[in-house]
Amino acid sequence: MARVQEQVEHHYHSTLVERVRAEGSVLHVGKTTLCLAKQFGFCYGVERAIDLAYAARKVFPRARLFLIGEIIHNPEVNAQIAALGIRNLLDESGRPHVEDLGPEDVVIVPAFGTTVPLVEEIKRHGCHIVDTTCGDVMSVWKRVRQNASEEVTSIIHGKASHEETRATASRALGNGNGRYLIVLNLEETDRVCDYLLGKASREEFLREFDGRFSEGFDPDLHLQRIGVANQTTMLREETEAVQRKLKAAITQRDGSPTNFRLFDTICGATQERQDALKELLNQPLDLLLVVGGYNSSNTTHLAEMGEQRVPTYFIRNQDCLENSRLIRHFDLHEKSEISSSVPWLPEPGVEARIGITAGASCPNNLIEEVMLRILALRGETLPTA
Repeated sequence: MARVQEQVEHHYHSTLVERVRAEGSVLHVGKTTLCLAKQFGFCYGVERAIDLAYAARKVFPRARLFLIGEIIHNPEVNAQIAALGIRNLLDESGRPHVEDLGPEDVVIVPAFGTTVPLVEEIKRHGCHIVDTTCGDVMSVWKRVRQNASEEVTSIIHGKASHEETRATASRALGNGNGRYLIVLNLEETDRVCDYLLGKASREEFLREFDGRFSEGFDPDLHLQRIGVANQTTMLREETEAVQRKLKAAITQRDGSPTNFRLFDTICGATQERQDALKELLNQPLDLLLVVGGYNSSNTTHLAEMGEQRVPTYFIRNQDCLENSRLIRHFDLHEKSEISSSVPWLPEPGVEARIGITAGASCPNNLIEEVMLRILALRGETLPTA
């Protein structure tokens, strides 16, 4: 593991970021002030997943190694994993190719986890399995399994297409007696509440949530007793609002909250990064840069928080900063990368305060590159430490 740590540090460490963090998370260079959030970047679960993937390559130097999808949602990290000779088990459509797997092969489960049927199929082929699933995700699985054992339907607050939510939904089935329903946001939660209170038709309900409930789901039967779980990277405030709305509807329907179950399954690292961004946004900032993979849920939520307060640009890496009047960034509403030809960066010679944060899947070396790129565009030179 010492050799693994050395290799990981070489790929992802940043001396500059660590120095700035140690000095209060603020870097002053000339007329440019870079303000880092107090918490950002790799969390423990992500670090563990990457370490295990690198270790698998060293432990099984001659074996075929496969990864179920992406180890985390960061293209640079996934490119490094691929460079180790670890192949993706999924094709472009997301279908796993397990047909030719054998006992000498190694399959890595990513930090998000994967579904029960896929794990069982891989086991039938006799493969070695390296499971990097985050502990916080497994805590959610424990809760939904408990719901299933007690005939409580799990209402999962999350994105139905996300790997973690699909994995959680498969655990919510328990031994076959469990049920689940996935809701994305408060609007969808309101429609579940309407059904609980007899304000929506069965046909409308089944049509709207088609593909997001368990097989054989009957809202008249399976919404009698419910419990809320969540994709760990969702916004805490939104998950708590989902919980309050559903509890209130159950209480109004039944006269008590007895048929409502609640467990706190918010990821601590996700919440720390959201809290740190709230603190950063209380400072005067000219703009905020959010760095990370565009398909990263926790990073997307940071960008959503930022754009409510200050001009915010969700970028993948420093290459997105073309020049002071051209920036490529992910548009949360268009759901695609766009180019903005605007003077997004204050001109050199003008005082500028720029906030920077990143999701739990973004390594520090990418943050350093963004910091140095901003300084270069502003005509500033970083002093020698």
